[in-house]
Amino acid sequence: MNNKHPSPNKGPVSSAVKAFLNDADRFLPNTRDQNPARLVFALDATASREQAWDHACEIQTDMFSAVHEIGSLAVQVCYYRGFRQFHYSQWSTKAKPLQDFMADVNCQGGHTQIEKVLRHALNSQKSQQLKAVVFVGDAVEEHPDTLCDLAGRMGLLNIPLFIFQEGQDNQVSRVFRQLANLSGGIYAPFNLNSREQLKNLLSAVAVFATGGKSAAQALSKTRPDLLPFLKQLR
Repeated sequence: MNNKHPSPNKGPVSSAVKAFLNDADRFLPNTRDQNPARLVFALDATASREQAWDHACEIQTDMFSAVHEIGSLAVQVCYYRGFRQFHYSQWSTKAKPLQDFMADVNCQGGHTQIEKVLRHALNSQKSQQLKAVVFVGDAVEEHPDTLCDLAGRMGLLNIPLFIFQEGQDNQVSRVFRQLANLSGGIYAPFNLNSREQLKNLLSAVAVFATGGKSAAQALSKTRPDLLPFLKQLR
C-alpha cells in the first residue's frame, strides 16, 4: 500500500504560533545577517508511525514555518525507514525546501536506527557546529547502552537532544528520558491532541537553538505553560 502523505499545507504559520514568535523574538539575538545556528530535525519513518504520519507532518510543517519566521536558524531534516535507509536534506533557513523534502517521504517497515541519527549529529559537529537535535519517534529496538553512550558524548559537546515520543510505551519513555537527560536536552510526549502546545514547544526549541539557554529561560517567564519542559535544560 502506498502510504505517501499528501503535500503539507504551505500556507502561513498559524496565528497562535505567530503570537508565540512575536513574544519569543524579544529574547533572540540579532543574528539574521550572520552565520545561522544549526539544528537537526530527525524522524522515525518506519511503518509503526504510518497511522499518525499525516498529522505529525502538519505539526512539523508548522515548526518549519516557525523557523522561517525566526530567520536565523538553519535546519536539516533526516529520517530512517525500511532496511537500513537513512536520508537527510540540505541545510535550509527557508520553510519550503524542508516542506518539499518531507512531502516526498513515506513510511516503510523496518527497525529503528536511532544510533545512525546520533552518529550523524556527532559527525556533523566536526564541520558544522550544531545547537540541538530534535527527534520524533515511537520505538526503540536498539541496545540502550549504545544509545546512552552516544547521547552522553553529545552532552559533552553541548548538543542537546529534544526527544518527542509518539505513543505511551513505558520502556520507550525510560530510554528516551535517559537520552534527553544525558545530552542535556528535553523529553516530551508527542500528543496529537495537544497540537497547539506541541507547536509552541517546537518553536521554543528553535528559540533555544538560536539564543541559547538564557533565551529559553527568559521565554519561560512569559510562557509558564512551557516551564515544565524548559526547566529540564541544564
